[in-house]
Amino acid sequence: MQHMKDCYMNKLKIKFIGGGLSLAMVIGLSVYAPINTVEAADMSGKLVVIHTNDMHGHFEKDIEEGSLGISSVAALKGYYEMLGANVLLLDAGDFSQGTNLVNYYKGLNSVYFMNVAGYDAVSLGNHEFDFGLESLKAMAEVADFPILDANVISKETGSPYLDDNEIFCFDDMKVGVFGLDTPETQTKSSPKNVKDVTFLDGAELYACAQAQVDFLEAQDCDYIICIGHLGQDAESEGKRSFDVLNTVDGIDLFVDGHSHTQLSEGMDYKGTKIVSTGEYLNNIGVVVYDGKNTKATLVNDLYHVGGCPSMDEFVASFDKVVDEVYAGTFATTLNKLDGERNPGVRTQETNLGDFSADAYKHTAETYVAENGLDMTIDGAVQNGGGIRATIEAGDISMDTLYTVFPYGNTISIVTVSGAELLEALEASCSACPEALGGFPQVSGIKFTLDTSVPYEQGSQYPDSTYYAPANPGSRVTIETVGGKKFDMNATYNIAVNNFMADGGDTYYVFTKASKVIDTGVVDAEGLISYVNSLNGIIGDEYATSKGNITIK
Repeated sequence: MQHMKDCYMNKLKIKFIGGGLSLAMVIGLSVYAPINTVEAADMSGKLVVIHTNDMHGHFEKDIEEGSLGISSVAALKGYYEMLGANVLLLDAGDFSQGTNLVNYYKGLNSVYFMNVAGYDAVSLGNHEFDFGLESLKAMAEVADFPILDANVISKETGSPYLDDNEIFCFDDMKVGVFGLDTPETQTKSSPKNVKDVTFLDGAELYACAQAQVDFLEAQDCDYIICIGHLGQDAESEGKRSFDVLNTVDGIDLFVDGHSHTQLSEGMDYKGTKIVSTGEYLNNIGVVVYDGKNTKATLVNDLYHVGGCPSMDEFVASFDKVVDEVYAGTFATTLNKLDGERNPGVRTQETNLGDFSADAYKHTAETYVAENGLDMTIDGAVQNGGGIRATIEAGDISMDTLYTVFPYGNTISIVTVSGAELLEALEASCSACPEALGGFPQVSGIKFTLDTSVPYEQGSQYPDSTYYAPANPGSRVTIETVGGKKFDMNATYNIAVNNFMADGGDTYYVFTKASKVIDTGVVDAEGLISYVNSLNGIIGDEYATSKGNITIK
């Protein structure tokens, strides 16, 4: 990777804040006045916090998709600096995974882009752990900004795995910033990727946050900011930004992420301003502190933000390499395949969910046949959160395939009892009708979910934020598996991905499987093989969902 470190332009290490040198002057930004945010006036002495969250690798400008691109972030920071403001550029996590542009480089180039843009501090999101701790360490080594997560603790040292807080000193102002990451990372990333760290949760999370505030207050900070990848989803109750603020006093600004929430003017909550930009750089957040007055806005007008052509070219140089790797098409679909989050693969059966689960089952069956194994594949389960985008009707490029299925999970076969399969489906449907990444897309399995029955939590799964169902079968009724009537005492061979087999998301019960076989076939490759068996056409059998799941 050394050649990558050496190649990126103008590796900025501006360690001072303020002074007369603007970022725009340093890298030659072409800046338009962001008229939707602030009038072009002297802003000397004012604090401006520019913030992003859940960028998920959308660093290129894409007018059709709505991404402003990372160069627009840099331009906006340069603009406010030229007006004389004290500027901080912050991100609340999930920046390094999500598009082939960054996935191909295991997130490392995302840090290069953010270095050049002039980020001052970031927190980690759960997806920063998707490439493993060694990749995370590599990102931290090249970052020109601190990565702050006070509640991510090294099991070896008992201290924060990276940094916990940073104090930024302007001419007449001190701003303290600390970071938090969602404890859900324990199961939203592969368990093997987080085995060396622990995530403070519940009362420990709140105490950690309060200790950070107390420390920063003792340093006479004028403002205290938390960049927290916590979010506001119902499924995250107890771990949300709200939950922290219900207990912790003294946070002036909470830059939120994780739930992809868009707050156009921020939210006032118990004396704290919560801000969140949505997702994919569709918006850039700006908070202006003018004495006692606070104004939060979102910038989403590309023309009035401007950008930096040289920076756009820098990003494009990486994308050119990726485009060459993922050139060509692998299939044609006659219908749009629904991979949306909510409503979509995290709340209900979809045609893309059916297609993916069918591909899992086909891959497992092929593996069994090729290896002469004496077993039948009874069904398949794909976690909805493993499907990252919709596929439009028409030709499907390899780039699209790896965008929709980016994780490189391998397809596994777990041998479980009927009771264990029921527990897995009950747990993975626990949040429905609210969205949950564990929501099951299935093949060879038919079941009914009664959302009128409340989910009753049993014991908490080990090293997880999820709870086993107290009464498996109270909400979920399995009718058939493998075309036969479901039997609690039967043994079933189920195709899943290795993330689920390792207990990821809500699927801890799969770690109790009597047998686990990792086929070694990457999920995207399995999908290609399945499409080949369909002569390259995803036809009208996937025009709509197949009716495997009935939701009442």
